[in-house]
Amino acid sequence: MSDDYNMSMRKFLKQVGVTSQQAIEDALREAGDTGGKPFEVKAVLTIPGLDLEHVVTGTIKGSD
Repeated sequence: MSDDYNMSMRKFLKQVGVTSQQAIEDALREAGDTGGKPFEVKAVLTIPGLDLEHVVTGTIKGSD
């Protein structure tokens, strides 16, 4: 793959990671003490032009 492809991919994935982490941290902060409760997480990545829908699920432990 080309250098332009690699750079655009890395830039997008970095933006997704950083902004998603900030949003999750903000939501946990607003919720206050969640007692370490686990929260189910689902991220959906879509690229309509490629007919792609990729789903990632997991669990994030709340703050104590």
